[in-house]
Amino acid sequence: MFSTLEKIKELAQKRGISLQKVAEDLGYSINYLYTLKEKTPKSDRLQEIADYFNVSTDYLLGRTDNPSIAGDPKEYTWQGKPL
Repeated sequence: MFSTLEKIKELAQKRGISLQKVAEDLGYSINYLYTLKEKTPKSDRLQEIADYFNVSTDYLLGRTDNPSIAGDPKEYTWQGKPL
């Protein structure tokens, strides 16, 4: 089963930051992030995390492999398509 925590870990690793740093920056406890292994965050927290990493909420939830936010002008740059 996919967990939001795994996606957060992946995004943090790509940025070269620890989960502790993510938790501190967002004002959460590290334990809260680890609860996301078993449950889905509430919508307000999900949006805060998505905004922090500049990805879509669907990407965090594993509903898409595209991290781009709808309507974002950078939407196609990862695919090599012109803006």
